[in-house]
Amino acid sequence: MMKKQILFFYFLMILGFVFAQNKEVSGVKVAIKTNLGTITVKLYDETPIHRDNFIRLVKKHYFDSLLFHRVIKNFMIQAGDPYSKRAKPGAPLGNGGPGYTLPAEIKPLLFHKRGALAAAREPDNVNPKKRSSGSQFYIVQGRKFTEDELKKLEKRIQNTQTNELAIEFLSKKENRAMKLKLDSLYKNHMTEEIKIFSKEIIDKAMKAAGTTLFKFTPEEIKTYETIGGAPHLDNQYTVFGEVISGFDVLDKIADAKTDARDRPIKDIRILSMKIVK
Repeated sequence: MMKKQILFFYFLMILGFVFAQNKEVSGVKVAIKTNLGTITVKLYDETPIHRDNFIRLVKKHYFDSLLFHRVIKNFMIQAGDPYSKRAKPGAPLGNGGPGYTLPAEIKPLLFHKRGALAAAREPDNVNPKKRSSGSQFYIVQGRKFTEDELKKLEKRIQNTQTNELAIEFLSKKENRAMKLKLDSLYKNHMTEEIKIFSKEIIDKAMKAAGTTLFKFTPEEIKTYETIGGAPHLDNQYTVFGEVISGFDVLDKIADAKTDARDRPIKDIRILSMKIVK
């Protein structure tokens, strides 16, 4: 009986420790102090891999003294390249990292509104799984969009999405017969048959992937119309946090004069990052 009580007490201690750890991680805020002011971001619990990685790097002072090496007005500001710490003026930057990448955590409800914190990554042709850089991040400044612009953009994103799914679907051995049939239709210039068969392939590819066609939600449309952002990045990059204060500093950085590589002429440096309450 005594043994059971001891084991139960021990179990409660472990459980309490786990909850304490989760509570400590949940809703973490990070102050990014720069030579132009401080931006404070909140990290999302819905993207735990990116959240925990960012926290780990902050605690190691990894970001301290790094530059915002890529700045595009009305779009975003980017940092996190370790090579930028001692970079000479005008030197090309953007290829550095901690030596690892992170699996994508792209969530439909986490989108590129103004102030979104997201992970940079290599392009699709060398990174089809959309894995994130281990350290490089960007913060969206963006601009406002009209409903008509968003509808056209939504269609382009849908086309990209279905093309990617269809290519992946047809690359699988079990779907080789469908690929050969499609090749034959193209070879014989059978336009109407191509349209019908392509739709069949896309439907099967989406069902196999367990996904649905990309659409902006009413909330996203309202946000992009009133607050702004970079909606063309949605469904492509992992958003893992957002700015909660320091939008004026974000705008100051985004307004900086840059060279042909989008690097600020005058260095904009992260002085320190720390976790805040």
